[in-house]
Amino acid sequence: MPIFRNLTKRAQEDELMDDFSTGGEELIEALKHLRRLNKIFAAPGPTRYGIEKLWNDIGRPESLTILDVGAGSGDVNRKLLQWADDKGIHLNITLVDLTEEACEEARSLFQNEPRIQVKQADIRQIPEAFADIVTGSQFVHHFDGEELIDIVSHMLKASRYGVVINDIHRHAVSYTAVWITTRIISRNRYIRHDGPLSVAKGFTGADWKDLKRKLNHDSMTYAWKPLFRYAVVIPHKRT
Repeated sequence: MPIFRNLTKRAQEDELMDDFSTGGEELIEALKHLRRLNKIFAAPGPTRYGIEKLWNDIGRPESLTILDVGAGSGDVNRKLLQWADDKGIHLNITLVDLTEEACEEARSLFQNEPRIQVKQADIRQIPEAFADIVTGSQFVHHFDGEELIDIVSHMLKASRYGVVINDIHRHAVSYTAVWITTRIISRNRYIRHDGPLSVAKGFTGADWKDLKRKLNHDSMTYAWKPLFRYAVVIPHKRT
């Protein structure tokens, strides 16, 4: 993955993690290193922001269920558990991922946390209104075109109140920072290849505006958050 690349348009290449025929110990190692990257780049912040925004909008209920799709290890949800403790919210989170490696890592990470359940599944297999809020952190940049619309639509169907998306801002600063950091902290090929590529496949404000138009969803909002991320909130349309 080159250190300099044209970021005018979203990259189209597949990430190595998109190839489900590979995996094993190398992928498990990558998930561990990804947790370090998430900590360095303050990954949980936009998800927490979006959840709290929707929670306030629906009347600050005392209990809340969340479905995190494409969750990987699910480590960004640690901050949500802390937030729920601070607010006195009875919170339950279901982590969903397609790969057994990610599910194993999530089960290990949260083995002593009864508020977390792990499920190996595709979002397209999840029943309608499965959870109050559906989240996706660094998930939707894996999709483009009609597939992106389809995935976000399935996320909306699986939620009762709305969707929170946390994804990276496609920008030269974030790309360079991730390129350098992945090479400092890891020799894993998934991390070194997919880390910078995920930024190149990320979004700008114009991309979110286009998604809002294609979804025909006027109440969708997107806000830039540190460090070079977007918090996207898509409430259910009021009838």
